[in-house]
Amino acid sequence: MSDAKVVFKSGDYVVYPTHGVGKVTGLENQEIAGHKLKLIVIQFDKERMTLRLPFNKASTSGLRHIYSKNQMETALKKLKGKAKVKKTMWSRRAQEYEAKINSGDPSSIAEVVRDLHKNSLQPDQSYSERQIYQSALDRLAREIAAIEAIDENEATQKLEKLLQAA
Repeated sequence: MSDAKVVFKSGDYVVYPTHGVGKVTGLENQEIAGHKLKLIVIQFDKERMTLRLPFNKASTSGLRHIYSKNQMETALKKLKGKAKVKKTMWSRRAQEYEAKINSGDPSSIAEVVRDLHKNSLQPDQSYSERQIYQSALDRLAREIAAIEAIDENEATQKLEKLLQAA
């Protein structure tokens, strides 16, 4: 198998790009349509969802282990940068922000948080801007919470302090 080098075991925290942080609850063998499949079972508590992902699709789906503290610190440096708000229409920017969030890459998600943070303090920020900002902030906070074994609220407060210091 091509995925033999990436080992997922029960209890591991992982990131699935479109759903964020989940926990591997086990590995199962199932027969589906006459094919025997080895599945990775991932529980996403926040969404109250269980995902069964074929083992051989793990790397192509973007499934990865959570970042190390050092990797996350590198990604969080993006928060300190200057917000890059393009002059394109909001609908186009919203699509780009959603794509970055769904990439599952903390550096890209941090860029969304950074770019929308300044506006989040403005009363004229649109509902969809607030939604996307909150979605990116939550996604980043969940991975930080898993890395540092703290709760999500603590992780969110940590992110907000970083943003205010920037």
